[in-house]
Amino acid sequence: MILSQPFSLYASATGLGLLVTLIALAKVSKDYNFDKKAASIALLIRRGAMAFLRKEYSILIGVIIVASGLIGYITSAVEAGAYTFGALSSMFAGFIGMHAATRANLLTTMVAKNEGERPALLTALMGGSVMGFTVATLALFGLSLLTFLYQDYATFGRILTCYAIGASSIALFARVGGGIYTKAADVGADLVGKLEQGIPEDDPRNPAVIADNVGDCVGDTAGMGADIFESFVAAVTATMVLALENSSYTSPLVSLPLVLSAIGIFASALGLLSVFVIPVQSEHLLHFAPNIAIVAFIVGSYFYMASAGIAMNLFGSVFLGAITGIIIGSITDYYTNGKPVRELAEASQSGAATNLIYGLALGFGSIVGSIWIIAAVVFASFNYFGGLYGVSLAAVSMLATIGIAMSVDAYGPIADNAGGIAEMSGFGPEVRKITDKLDTLGNMTAALGKGFAIGSAALSALAMFAAYCMASGLDALSLIDPTVITGMFIGATMPFLLSALTMKSVGKAAWKMVLEVRRQFKEIPGLMEGTGEPDYERCIEISTEAALYEMLLPGILTIAMPVLIRYGFGLQGKLALGGFLAGATLVGVPLALMMANAGGAWDNAKKFIEAGNFGGKGSDAHKAAVVGDTVGDPFKDTSGPSLNILIKLMSVLSLLLATI
Repeated sequence: MILSQPFSLYASATGLGLLVTLIALAKVSKDYNFDKKAASIALLIRRGAMAFLRKEYSILIGVIIVASGLIGYITSAVEAGAYTFGALSSMFAGFIGMHAATRANLLTTMVAKNEGERPALLTALMGGSVMGFTVATLALFGLSLLTFLYQDYATFGRILTCYAIGASSIALFARVGGGIYTKAADVGADLVGKLEQGIPEDDPRNPAVIADNVGDCVGDTAGMGADIFESFVAAVTATMVLALENSSYTSPLVSLPLVLSAIGIFASALGLLSVFVIPVQSEHLLHFAPNIAIVAFIVGSYFYMASAGIAMNLFGSVFLGAITGIIIGSITDYYTNGKPVRELAEASQSGAATNLIYGLALGFGSIVGSIWIIAAVVFASFNYFGGLYGVSLAAVSMLATIGIAMSVDAYGPIADNAGGIAEMSGFGPEVRKITDKLDTLGNMTAALGKGFAIGSAALSALAMFAAYCMASGLDALSLIDPTVITGMFIGATMPFLLSALTMKSVGKAAWKMVLEVRRQFKEIPGLMEGTGEPDYERCIEISTEAALYEMLLPGILTIAMPVLIRYGFGLQGKLALGGFLAGATLVGVPLALMMANAGGAWDNAKKFIEAGNFGGKGSDAHKAAVVGDTVGDPFKDTSGPSLNILIKLMSVLSLLLATI
């Protein structure tokens, strides 16, 4: 079977994505009149981030060798190579993104000091675009290359699946490890620095402050990049596999996900260019670019599908998928930046307990709109716009503009680091005012990014689940079948188990950080007075060691459970595994949304009080809000994001098991 593939389109889109990446990388790596103190602080952050990445990757190389050996033994060397290719692509994307972010943070700080708000915002966005376009370009390049080389193989679908498993396995460890690192440092710094010592955030006297800034890059740049890369690859793979499994589908439908990915890169580049040529206020700019890209993607997709003779009912799924990200992002923005946040801040006046109760209630209520939207998209796509293939196509369309979506998300940690560098360098209040505004916009993009990631994870997991059922020959899962019910209950426990493990890991690592920071304040002469020098390196080491150790058990369990279910139930294994995936997805998506939204609301309620509301910094309301933010940090940056990858990795691994 030879697919008619528009490889020239893939090559053009890949070339454009590479060009944008190189231009952005050159922009943030340029020479500048750097302040010596700011440069030395940025160097500590860069060294800490790269040291963590080297240690993490040295462990993951071992995982890749073992996993590829097993896949090669069970299937073939080609599929083992596809797995390795996917894993290395994910690692490379994380490395390039981290490299750019740890240079863009310093440049953003200096541009804010010397040139003002808008140039600084654009600098941070260019730094984020390195990660965004690297992820989009690598995903399209890898999938189109495998299609070019192996489309005639009988196991072509399995080759794509192994590539997706490689991306997913690295994403899980990157997300869990990065999340534990960043929150161990953040929680430790806040508990001792803010609550016990009463010093500001990013105060250079706090020994954990550099580790905290390193964590922003590790978790929210490399970790998020691996997460979105994996979602995109999984969605495209599932859609192509569904088309391949249905003999009535023609070649244009098999290649359509790749074409949409290519159109998405062109649209993302247009969105990025628009912020430089169309005057938009800074606070609206980070919404404007993705919206321009989505409109361009919808128009481009329509004209391609019409000219290629593809049934236009499928365009309904493309349209729904593209706008779903905007809708979920808007709902997330409301619950993490709107009226509920101000009400949460007001509730903090009566203490930490009220803050926690109200924050949990906010998180629980915030999932309803997003889940109903996802359900509506699934229902409409299946019944009116192409069945299971239509559902998968919606997932691809939601992720097609990841070039600009990931750029805007990766802007956040760069802006956050810029504020920290400005504070630690002793720059004046006029600089801090700019970096604080950039950081506030970054909190907004981070919340939107998490909502986007969870929504795309839901649709990607559903696409993989559909592909699994088709590959397994399962027309339906009966809710009165005890095997299916057993699998569903076991699957439903997995999101809670992973959340428990990652939350506990953050708590254990944070406790080590708290003890170390307390020790330094007690034993280093003049530290509190600003005359002593904190031992930043020791705090970085604590976060690194804790993250790398604690990430192993969640990763092993996530990979092992589908295998145990598939073969532990014997002849009923495929039914049990189907129920297992359904249970994990149905529980995992709402739980991930709840954690992300509650955590974002707690964070922004604290910042709302710090802006001078309800007593401002140092007030009882502020202390209560700091406690809420400390609880919310692992919610939104560790456990919640890890659930995205849990459901996708188990789904794509199950798809491979169905074909063996």
